[in-house]
Amino acid sequence: MNRPRIAVVAAVIERGDGSFLLAQRPSGKVYEGYWEFPGGKVEAGETPEAALARELHEELGIFVEASFPWITQEFDYAHADVRLLFYRVTAWAGELHGRENQRFAWQQTGRLSVSPLLPANGPVLRALALPLVYGIADFDEREVEQAPPRIERALQSGLRLLQIRSKHWPGAMRRAHAATLLSLARRYGANVLVNGDAGLAESLDADGVHWTAQQLTAAAQRAPLPLVAASCHSAEDIRRAEALKLDFVVLGPVAPTATHPDAQPLGWAAFEQIARNARLPVYALGGLRMNDLETARRHGAHGIAMIRGAWI
Repeated sequence: MNRPRIAVVAAVIERGDGSFLLAQRPSGKVYEGYWEFPGGKVEAGETPEAALARELHEELGIFVEASFPWITQEFDYAHADVRLLFYRVTAWAGELHGRENQRFAWQQTGRLSVSPLLPANGPVLRALALPLVYGIADFDEREVEQAPPRIERALQSGLRLLQIRSKHWPGAMRRAHAATLLSLARRYGANVLVNGDAGLAESLDADGVHWTAQQLTAAAQRAPLPLVAASCHSAEDIRRAEALKLDFVVLGPVAPTATHPDAQPLGWAAFEQIARNARLPVYALGGLRMNDLETARRHGAHGIAMIRGAWI
């Protein structure tokens, strides 16, 4: 018998150093002693944003000042089936303290010092490790000499997720170009995906592959690489990516773009509608610059993907 799914808000409370807050469930509650992202049930007639503000004040004594809708997870526990609506909280007022006598701890992705975690949080931690900016290196063949120094400037400025596109280049030239950029990115600890060619990505020991929308539609299973992403243009594309357990997607174009001048831009309202309740991070793509990042996050994006804008 199917049980009703309970809507629950969960907060990724973040500090400027990249750490986030986990709280320990207090004695007497289901899964007592387990660590989780703070939050709680959305009450009848309550918006998720209102529930987020109420729960964080009740649990931790803080007032939310800035938050962004993020990803949604569904999990079936023995006691309840839940839909977890995650928000990233970047500013708050008040002093954090456990008002229910619960412990809390600041953590960083890849270096957790608390356990056990609630089972639903594994995919969330992997998503949280993804940077807010995804740079797409789609240079013309004539720019082969100019590309590495431009990309290195972006890496020096903090870029840590890079896609090597250049899909129309001759094979040998594309491989050499990808190897050069991969070596460069490795020096800065950046993750690198190759557009459309899982074989090339694997042979170069890149971190992953980025599928086209057509490849996503045709795929029967996830590529055997640490990171697999895809381009999406519809909610159906996103559902397909979720079913294949991809790591993230890009959705666009949001605004007019020189790389796809004939494509009809989605605009932010349509982007938000399509990306709503996605179970994996969705990057906004198309005609964007760094100053569009906050707007993208307000509309449910994990972050922004940029082709030309990443190298300015």
